[in-house]
Amino acid sequence: MRYFFLFIALLLNITVFGQELSGKQLLKNAIAFHDPDGNWKSFRGKMLIEMESPGNDSRSTTLEVNLPENYFKSTVKKDNSTIESELKQGECTLKLNGSTSILPTIKDSLNITCERAKMMKNYYTYLYGLPMKLEDPGSIIDSKVTKKSFKGKEYVVLKVGYDKEVGSDTWYFYFDPKTYAMEVYQFYHDESQNDGEYILLSEMISVNGMKIPKIREWFYNKDDGYLATDTLVKANTTN
Repeated sequence: MRYFFLFIALLLNITVFGQELSGKQLLKNAIAFHDPDGNWKSFRGKMLIEMESPGNDSRSTTLEVNLPENYFKSTVKKDNSTIESELKQGECTLKLNGSTSILPTIKDSLNITCERAKMMKNYYTYLYGLPMKLEDPGSIIDSKVTKKSFKGKEYVVLKVGYDKEVGSDTWYFYFDPKTYAMEVYQFYHDESQNDGEYILLSEMISVNGMKIPKIREWFYNKDDGYLATDTLVKANTTN
């Protein structure tokens, strides 16, 4: 009988713990795993990213990021073209094969614009800054933490929405229930349509004390169709 009551007490403790783990606490635990010293906000460094996707040539992207000085530069090499997009304190500079003189027709065909440069800055600093970026203004952290099995593994899952000024997609972040490592994230434009994509993260590497996934594999939610793989080939910091 004594063991029976001990078993019941253990179950109650597990239930209480599950109820007490709020969305904000889960995020705090995940950030403690990925960025224990709070280095992301002062990140200065370079990243080399290789992308492979079906039916396309590989694409090489070098990022230069200095968050404290609001500086971002991407150098994209694909086919025979090198496109440089630099954002420095709000000023935008675009180059094609080293020259700022780019014909309008070429700009249009290769989508070389300052708007795209800003979009790529937001894209890369968001994805490589996760889960720390979820503390940014405009993120709506769901208070309820759920448990879900994904690809045969159990996760604790955080749901995140955004203010209208920030975005309209719904995101889910999947964390290992023991370490709080982020291993999957998923987004929907319209969840009722099962649209959007999920991204599998693997091979954590250490960058200035932060744990960042080396490999990201992209798939469609609807049919598990494979989209692409990003590999963080090299990363170094100047902090």
